[in-house]
Amino acid sequence: MEEVLYAVGDGIAVAKRNVIKIRRVPGILVSVLISPILMVLLFAYVFGSSIDIPGGTYREFLISGIFAMTVTFGATFTGAGLADDMQKGIIDRFRSLPMSRSAVVFGRTASDVVYNVASLAIMAATGLAVGWRIHDGIGPALAGFGLLLVFSYALSWVMAYVALLVPSVEVIGNVSFMVIFPLTFIANTFVPAANLPTPLRIFAEWNPVSAVTQAVRELFGNIPPGTPEPGVWPLQNAAIYTLAWAAIIIAVFAPLAVRRYTRVGVRK
Repeated sequence: MEEVLYAVGDGIAVAKRNVIKIRRVPGILVSVLISPILMVLLFAYVFGSSIDIPGGTYREFLISGIFAMTVTFGATFTGAGLADDMQKGIIDRFRSLPMSRSAVVFGRTASDVVYNVASLAIMAATGLAVGWRIHDGIGPALAGFGLLLVFSYALSWVMAYVALLVPSVEVIGNVSFMVIFPLTFIANTFVPAANLPTPLRIFAEWNPVSAVTQAVRELFGNIPPGTPEPGVWPLQNAAIYTLAWAAIIIAVFAPLAVRRYTRVGVRK
C-alpha cells in the first residue's frame, strides 16, 4: 500500500510539472483552446446548411461529434509530450531521481486530462454560442463529459506506449494522424452512420468513436425526435460499449507503457 501511495504522489508531481508547462509554452495553450473553437465554427457554418438531420438541427448533431473527435486527437498530447521529453533527455533526469518507475507515464496521462477539460469547456461555450443546447439536464450532461474524458484518458495510454517506441515527436504526429483521422471520420461523428456505404457503415457502427459520440448525444439530449433506434449492439448500448473499450485499452496499454518505460533508453 505504501508503494502505491508513493507512486501516486510521484505521478501527481509529474502531472503538476506538465500542467505548469502550459503557462511557459504558449503554443500548447493555443492548440488546447483555439483549435476546438475553430473546429466548431468551421463545421457549424460550413456544413451546417448542407447536411440535413431529420427532426433536428445539424449543429446539435455536430457538437457531440466534435467533442469526440477533439478528445480523441487530444490523446496525442501524451505521445508528443513523452517523445519530446525523451529527445531532450528529461527522462534520463527522472531516472536519476528516487521516484516510482510508473510515475512519469502516469503523470503524463493524468496531466492530459486537464488539457481535455480545458478543450471541452471552451468547445461547450462555443457550441452554446452557435446554437447547441443541453436538453436532459445538468446531471446527464456531466456524465457525458465524464465519459469523453474517460475515453480520452484510455487512448492516452496507447499514445504513451507508441511514444516510447518511435524515435521522434514528428513520427508521433504522423502516426497519430494516420490512425486517428480515419478513426474519427469513419464514424457517426459528422454524418449518421446509416448514410455511409455498407463497408464503411459496418466499420462505423462498431467503431468506439461512434459509440462515445452516440452516448454523449443521448446524455446531452441531442437525438432528434423520431430518430430510428440503432440496429447494432454497440450503438444500442453506447455508454457500456465505450466504458468496456476504455477498460480494455487501459488494462492492456498501461502495463505495456510502464514496462516499456523501464526498458527504453534516451534517444540520440
